[in-house]
Amino acid sequence: MKNIALSLALLAALGAPASAANVARSYTYFSIGGKSLSDIEQQLRSRGPHVQSTGQRHPGATRMEFTTKVSYAETKGNCRVSKAAVSVKANVFLPKWRNRRTADRETALIWDTLSRDIKRHEDSHISIAKRYARKIEDTVEALPYRSSCSKLQEIAQKETARILEEHDAAQEKFDRIESHNFEDRLMRLLNYRLDQISKGRLPG
Repeated sequence: MKNIALSLALLAALGAPASAANVARSYTYFSIGGKSLSDIEQQLRSRGPHVQSTGQRHPGATRMEFTTKVSYAETKGNCRVSKAAVSVKANVFLPKWRNRRTADRETALIWDTLSRDIKRHEDSHISIAKRYARKIEDTVEALPYRSSCSKLQEIAQKETARILEEHDAAQEKFDRIESHNFEDRLMRLLNYRLDQISKGRLPG
């Protein structure tokens, strides 16, 4: 349920920038087999996406690319940022259990709960990224005038890099919290689904 691969493109643009804090997401599914929970766990460990930062495979992963476009304007010998726009391209990798339809009720219930939690976790990574993308935009657009656009561009790049470091730390903190609370969270979700099934609000 980790991690984030980041690449940063810093482009100084005089034309119109892309829409603010835009996120484009796509989903890629990898197939797993097995009939029991232990089989599923083994399949996730062996077939899940490989995350370079941990050197391990995980049940899900999100790889993201940040692109920052900054427009500059010169006025009376000074340079200012006229617009900053950050876009995030996110590719989410999620498991798909091919034996779901033939599984026993208990295993299917646990799988449905687990797979939804994996997707929620990865979508949360994207939400964190979007928050920091907006922070980059706001910070760069608020930079004071400088005597030259080259100097202002240098400052904008440093501020962007600094905020991306904050972003990485926030993503890592989120993973630590989620990992620590995993068992309690899964039990709460299972109990909730069982309650909804007993009330006829979800199929059994």
